[in-house]
Amino acid sequence: MTPLYDRDGWLWQDGEWLPWRDARTHLLTHTLHYGMGCFEGVRAYDGPHGTHLFRVAEHTRRLADSAHALDMPLPFGEAELVEAQRQCLAKNGLVNAYLKPTVYFGAEGLGLRAKGLTSHVMIAAWDLGDYISPEAAAIGLRALTSSWARHHVNISLCRAKTNGHYVNSMLALNTAIKAGFDETIMLDPEGHVAEASAANVFLLRDGVLHTPEVTSCLQGITRDSVIRLAREVLGIEVRERRITRDELYIADEAFVTGTAAEILPLRELDGRHIGARAGAPAPDLPIPDDSVTARLQRLYHRVTRGDLGDDLQGFAGWLTPA
Repeated sequence: MTPLYDRDGWLWQDGEWLPWRDARTHLLTHTLHYGMGCFEGVRAYDGPHGTHLFRVAEHTRRLADSAHALDMPLPFGEAELVEAQRQCLAKNGLVNAYLKPTVYFGAEGLGLRAKGLTSHVMIAAWDLGDYISPEAAAIGLRALTSSWARHHVNISLCRAKTNGHYVNSMLALNTAIKAGFDETIMLDPEGHVAEASAANVFLLRDGVLHTPEVTSCLQGITRDSVIRLAREVLGIEVRERRITRDELYIADEAFVTGTAAEILPLRELDGRHIGARAGAPAPDLPIPDDSVTARLQRLYHRVTRGDLGDDLQGFAGWLTPA
């Protein structure tokens, strides 16, 4: 496998273009040492009407919100950053891509006071390839409830997509993987379901979708997209509230959502077969085509790729032509 740093292409940094292999940062860069920075993950998809960035305005707004919450001056406006992401696709000849705009502090000094530091912005874009195989999307995930709790709102900034937060995610996910699972479900400090390692969680019970309220979990862009598609296209009630882990055990269906993962079924949690009492097929078999999870997957696939038709015209504003 070719290392990510060793490829042709261009990166955007502070308004300039750098050859991919020439991108360097100083070893004393403040964010490298303390994790104070923020980023986004944005997707671009090729479709019947060309390539579009999906909800790039919302992602860029969240990036600016994260920087402001972290008290990191952002030297570029949101419109400039959206345009830079569009240019990243063109400069690298990409039609399907993952983009990672990141705000980080420079190397003027170290220390917790973070004084006299310059904020920098970089954007990288590359083709993810088949990040999720069709088989994985149909069969889904086996998960383990983590012993690592998600952040408390008085410990860190849960609305900010902060670099340092992902240490918590990596500890939880890698513990689950070493135990033979695909994913982890993280609880908040009070024991309620927060999210997966880097994805929001939904469950279906008696025809109603439920998802954890936004406290310890990130306010996901894909989460919001799924809520709107469920309500406005499928006519399904969605409730945002506190959820306990045993509600996932007895759910009719469950799935996780994220920019990279899109929508993935959650088939098993802590050895419990989710949906078994509702007649769901075994966890190693594909989910039914008429399940709510599969219907949302198809809608999301269409809207991200600009295949709107008459039923999805109301979501055209989510697409920014590349």
